[in-house]
Amino acid sequence: MPNSRTPLLPAARLPYRIERRFARGLVWFRRDLRADDHAALHYALMHCQQVWCVFVFDREILDPLCARGLRADRRIDFLLQSLAPLRATLEQAGGGLIVLHDTARDALPKLARGLEVEAVFTNHDYEPAANARDAAVREALAADSRDFLTFKDQVVFEASEILTGQGGPFSVFTPYKNAWLRTVQPFDLRPYPIEPYLGALAPVPRQWQHALPSRHDLGFAESNLAEVAMPTGSDGAHALFDEFLDRIGDYGKLRDFPATRGPSYLSVHLRFGTISIRTLARAAHEAVLRGGADAPGAAVWLSELIWRDFYFMILHHHPRVAAGKSFHPEYDQLRWIDHATGERYFEAWCAAQTGYPLVDAAMLQIAQSGYMHNRLRMVAASFLIKDLGVDWRRGEQYFADQLNDFDFSANNGGWQWAASTGCDAQPYFRIFNPVTQSEKFDPEGRFIRKYLPVLAKLPPKYIHAPWTAPAHVLAEAGVRLGDQPGDNYPRPLVQHDVARGETLLRYGAVKGK
Repeated sequence: MPNSRTPLLPAARLPYRIERRFARGLVWFRRDLRADDHAALHYALMHCQQVWCVFVFDREILDPLCARGLRADRRIDFLLQSLAPLRATLEQAGGGLIVLHDTARDALPKLARGLEVEAVFTNHDYEPAANARDAAVREALAADSRDFLTFKDQVVFEASEILTGQGGPFSVFTPYKNAWLRTVQPFDLRPYPIEPYLGALAPVPRQWQHALPSRHDLGFAESNLAEVAMPTGSDGAHALFDEFLDRIGDYGKLRDFPATRGPSYLSVHLRFGTISIRTLARAAHEAVLRGGADAPGAAVWLSELIWRDFYFMILHHHPRVAAGKSFHPEYDQLRWIDHATGERYFEAWCAAQTGYPLVDAAMLQIAQSGYMHNRLRMVAASFLIKDLGVDWRRGEQYFADQLNDFDFSANNGGWQWAASTGCDAQPYFRIFNPVTQSEKFDPEGRFIRKYLPVLAKLPPKYIHAPWTAPAHVLAEAGVRLGDQPGDNYPRPLVQHDVARGETLLRYGAVKGK
């Protein structure tokens, strides 16, 4: 239920007007695994005499993951460990959580029919595949004369709520952020009250009183989520948030240094909705308005939350990006490195064998934990695209498969930013140097040493570029560069200066047309 740092604000008005009341309603949980500040749950409890709740492990999403060999998926364990406390919270309040393993477009209408509900309540989902699924569910429910009501919940502003002065969507972030900040009011950040209406929750009928499925039931193997020690569920999210609030003032100064505890580590919780975006944005916005020591860091973090709204808005207005298209269509003409070389380079990048320590350490971080520090996401993406000449879509899919916090709009936006093909992207001629990035953001090599212990004994002067170290320094550190038996770290896959020149030619050929 609501956290001590997020007090319930009075509901001065409601953003949605529902003209009728229902005898029975069903709340479909999806990317919103919490029982507080939840739009669809709020409206269902207010407008129905009885309310049931459901979550569907959708086979249309899970089966392709298994088909791609992603059987030990940390996200499945995160879901299971977040659903259990959500179910317990709903049960304590007099209700429960029905959990199904089926295709959602089939399961929801069937369950609605079995419960004889008059309406299904759920929160908006913005990806094209989700929109198609929801359209099918809506049509099937309508055929049975049942309503399908959806609400804004996972963003502060969506779709066309923030527009330019000419009435069109923004394509540059800073003007969008300024408009967002001018528009936002306390009402936009207030939580949706749940507790006053919990009396409408209905216990789960016997035929749907099943234990949570195991990962084996879902077709998955055990992941290493326990080793990663990632907090799960709403309680885990609020514990992380409370800890972050104590250091939010330093966020702007520390966020780029991967060996330092600078980030909030809340991205996976935003992805699965174990904490609401309003809770986070309200705390940041209020800290900015108060001023003081926390204000500078809170302002930077609030900007990151606004980026999230921005990318959801881009996906809404430019759905072609979900079909693998560049935001700027001319860049679909880019000619990437030849297939055989590109495949070898991509495999080396995935395997953390590029010979650039910061890149390799970042790739080991994502492989071992499903998390990658945001600065390193930019460095690793830039290296794949602009040093190795590999199509950005390969990296986008790899991150989609590996990241615990994978969210299509942000992942696509980030990769297109790095590739200079997206909205408000870095110019194509601005290319990260992986060595100088390493020297700047991991100056002592602490992050590199953690993930690449083979380099741990190198002095800071050489750990960012081991190939520059004299032979006696390498020998003293136990580092043997190369790809022969007995070697323990690769030489650079490419020379950055040479690769930079090839990238400028590649992009210049498109821009010159």
